Amino acid sequence: MTTVRTTEQGVSLFTSFDPRTGEAVGEHPVDDAAAVAAAVAAARAAQPRWDGLGFAGRKQLLDAWRRLIVARAGELIDLIRAETGKTADDARLELVLVVDHLRWAAANAERVLRRRRVAPGLLMFNQAATVAYRPLGVVGVIGPWNYPAFIPMGPLSAALAAGNTVVLKPSELTPGVGKWLAGTLAEVVPGPAVVHVVTGFGETGAALCRSGVDKIAFTGSSATGRRVMAACAENLTPVVIEGGGKDAMIVDRDADLAAAADAAVWASMSNAGQTCVGLERVYVVDTVADRFLGLVRDRAAALRTGDRPDADLGPIVMPRQTEIIAGHVRDAVARGARVVLGGEEAVVPPFVTPVVLADVPEDSTALTEETFGPVVVVNRVADTDEAVEKANASRYGLGASVYARADGPAIAAKLKAGMVSVNAVIAFAGIPALPFGGVGDSGFGRVHGPDGLREFSRTQAVTRQRFRPVLRPNSYRRPAGTMTVLIRMIRITHGR
Repeated sequence: MTTVRTTEQGVSLFTSFDPRTGEAVGEHPVDDAAAVAAAVAAARAAQPRWDGLGFAGRKQLLDAWRRLIVARAGELIDLIRAETGKTADDARLELVLVVDHLRWAAANAERVLRRRRVAPGLLMFNQAATVAYRPLGVVGVIGPWNYPAFIPMGPLSAALAAGNTVVLKPSELTPGVGKWLAGTLAEVVPGPAVVHVVTGFGETGAALCRSGVDKIAFTGSSATGRRVMAACAENLTPVVIEGGGKDAMIVDRDADLAAAADAAVWASMSNAGQTCVGLERVYVVDTVADRFLGLVRDRAAALRTGDRPDADLGPIVMPRQTEIIAGHVRDAVARGARVVLGGEEAVVPPFVTPVVLADVPEDSTALTEETFGPVVVVNRVADTDEAVEKANASRYGLGASVYARADGPAIAAKLKAGMVSVNAVIAFAGIPALPFGGVGDSGFGRVHGPDGLREFSRTQAVTRQRFRPVLRPNSYRRPAGTMTVLIRMIRITHGR
């Protein structure tokens, strides 16, 4: 929920609210295109100096930022909770991920991006060849509300470590977290700010896309991702899109069912199900389906929901999302699904208690669209081949998981997903060295890991002649017979 007011000076301000209580958390400007342009200009002016620090200089300052975040962890945790309503443990986990990913990017940027030599090959043996990764310039980051610190930290840390400056547009639901991140960084980086924050709604994000930044990193719905791409296309601004998911788990007949059930409940219910790589579909082999479903039901039924200190599930942050959740449950039941736990009555805004559905038709919206709530569908299959076929039928392809003792890696290799965990859930998100991203409607491009660092760099190939070549094919003054000799060399070296 947000409200907008205009001051006597004509400045538009909006208020962010705690979704648990409706209490105001903070007030922020609605930045227009001119304000966005000014932020981009300031970031561009600061970029050469930031790049000039080199990898070691940037690492020193990014490490200082990490230490400051750790020292003031309580502030960030409280602010995340105030703007998202998530439980204390969910907020603490987000902090841990923020710190670890920032550490990795700062520590590994030089190893990944420094200039490296490559072999010139026989035909160009007189050349020295190198590849370098140079910063793009200014990167725009459009962040989501569900993990307002961790998700932006992926592109933020990679872009900064690579030598870029950043303009961050946080969600209008969680602007305070974005400002806190930029503010703490400014405390440890002397001189002009290297991260600027613009706040507002969709129009502000669109202005950032059209502002002439050198790349946009966006996380949000697939529908909004398409609009971001359309706006960026006007200036041929490249984009990284993470557009959500409909992640599946496959449970084989030889799986550790207790571990699989525990993981399925956590992956589908943590952060009240508001996780892009959260579990929404489970395909379990028929011979173990009844036992698995019973374990899931019992574990989900024990969870506590609400605004209480010991709550496991907090509120649904976006009010309209509760209508979507209820609609998916209603559609599944109308099509013949079995309610194992919860049902439509579990939706009591702003909270939703755990819902477990079974035997849901594959064309139900509960299986075709992103629910983004504490709802998990458990369907039985004859074997893992059928499970893979159904898991891959989704237009999304972000993350997935497999529980199997013998064939886990083989099953994982068949899945159309950017990331897969075997005998674990969402483990890939906790490993900073692994790339994060999806396929299909889940988007393209990667953050995290070496791929994420290169995502915010431009590749530059350089050759340097070490000595004059014996043959000079690239000259009109080449001796007669030069090309004949080259053809003979090619036949000898590459014709076998």
